[in-house]
Amino acid sequence: MTARRDVTELLKAATSGDTDAAEQLMPIVYDDLRRRAAALMRRESAGHTLQPTALVNEAYMRLINQERVDWQGRGHFFGTAAQIMRRVLVDHARARGRQKRGGDVVRVQLGDAGQLSSQRDADVLVLDEVLKKLAEVDPAQADIVVMRFFGGMTVDEVALVLGVSKRTVEAEWTMIKAWLRRELRGD
Repeated sequence: MTARRDVTELLKAATSGDTDAAEQLMPIVYDDLRRRAAALMRRESAGHTLQPTALVNEAYMRLINQERVDWQGRGHFFGTAAQIMRRVLVDHARARGRQKRGGDVVRVQLGDAGQLSSQRDADVLVLDEVLKKLAEVDPAQADIVVMRFFGGMTVDEVALVLGVSKRTVEAEWTMIKAWLRRELRGD
């Protein structure tokens, strides 16, 4: 049985309540989730209290507790993981009493290679608000941002999850970056 098929079958069994499947799944996906969480956390300020391991553990628990998900495979799992990591970071920022703008905020560097190219930092809560606005205009574009930024997914991985070509994702990503720059600058 291939690893991809293994993950899909274990996901389906785990969401059906099979605790053994959930335990078998964790070692298979943990390293990839941990790598993505560590990359995401490197963008955070030095004093951030949430560690990559805690982010992975919280996201994994939320992933496995999904009841109405018809898992389509590994890509679908990691796309959903990106969404959940975003929610965990936003929830963490809100729980810490962060102000919506300014103050002692969680900073996310948007200038990393392969990510948004911007000279300024944007905090998780501001980015969350901007993503909500984008989701109202174009939900698929908002999904691309979440998968690329929060999930650390490549263009190829996003294309696979969305069932579109790599070129389509690249074109969308170019438009999205311009829109996000404008929104984050407040133009």
